[in-house]
Amino acid sequence: MKRLLTLVFVLLIAFALVACGQDAANNNSSEEGNNEGGESDDKLTIGLSVSDLQLERWQHDRDIFTEKAEELGAEVLVQSANGDSAKQLSQIENMLSQGIDALAIIAVNSDALSSVVDKAQEQGIPVLAYDRLINNTTIDAYVSFDNVRVGEMQAEYLTEQVPSGKYFLMGGDPKDNNAHMFREGQMNVLQPLIDSGDIEVVGDQWADGWQASEALNIMENALTANDNDIDVVVATNDSTAGGAIQALDAQGLAGEVEISGQDADLAGVQRIVEGTQSMTVYKPIKSIATKSAEVAVQLAKGEEVEADGSVDNGSMEVPFIKLDPIMVNKDNVVDTVVADGFHSFDDVYENVPEEERPERP
Repeated sequence: MKRLLTLVFVLLIAFALVACGQDAANNNSSEEGNNEGGESDDKLTIGLSVSDLQLERWQHDRDIFTEKAEELGAEVLVQSANGDSAKQLSQIENMLSQGIDALAIIAVNSDALSSVVDKAQEQGIPVLAYDRLINNTTIDAYVSFDNVRVGEMQAEYLTEQVPSGKYFLMGGDPKDNNAHMFREGQMNVLQPLIDSGDIEVVGDQWADGWQASEALNIMENALTANDNDIDVVVATNDSTAGGAIQALDAQGLAGEVEISGQDADLAGVQRIVEGTQSMTVYKPIKSIATKSAEVAVQLAKGEEVEADGSVDNGSMEVPFIKLDPIMVNKDNVVDTVVADGFHSFDDVYENVPEEERPERP
């Protein structure tokens, strides 16, 4: 019996040693497999928080940003706040819990994100302010166009067309820091003419959320208050321009009143070639989306980002990667937005008779 028990004991020990060896081999094999297939584990994830994908402009940005980031080896997690700043805060909180390596934010409200950006920084997640500066917090980089110059371009074009007259100022979303930068640029050009008496400002209002419906209501009230006597509308983007033009059209004034825009939305460019909108400012979306994706990936990798300058956000001098905008009117639509492939020739001139279209590029 003792011999039998001893034999059983020896066999049990031998079996246990073999099993341990197999476990060790399996663990080593698993680790080697993870290292060999490390791309999935090591792949960077960029969180892209978009202010409002209901606007055409941001749909272009999302697609180009995602394509470029993926080309650079990063996955992109995209969420849209649909113009709701509280929703954006909640979505970013959720992104921070999903193991992202960098965060790119197109802010709904430039002043409402400091708490969540602070949290990202505490977690070691770098933050890129995409096109809209985020105030009063630590930002690793800011990529945008020269927004003051955008406003100057709008006002320069309008004052060339109407050097003196009655001007209505249609601001963008007052919660968007960019809207104030655009206005700063507009006033750089307009203020001397206002001071000289050449320009009379007959109204000044801001459209919440950059919404066309807000601009429509504002313009209807402005026309009523001024007995339709308005020569120029300084509309800050194509969405607000569209709403204002709808109100002008109802009074038979579409095409009679000079009106600016921005973003080169398809509807805005169509209005330009049709003659109801005077101009837009084209900010080559491919440039900003591509550059932003490149910067986001650099930040995720911990690499240094080369900036063109800096901008004060109330808390620090933020490294600023600055891009140049382009003025677009009826004369250069084909050479700009069509040549860049931003919109097709057929889409732009969809509502223009064939005989009135320019030569195809």
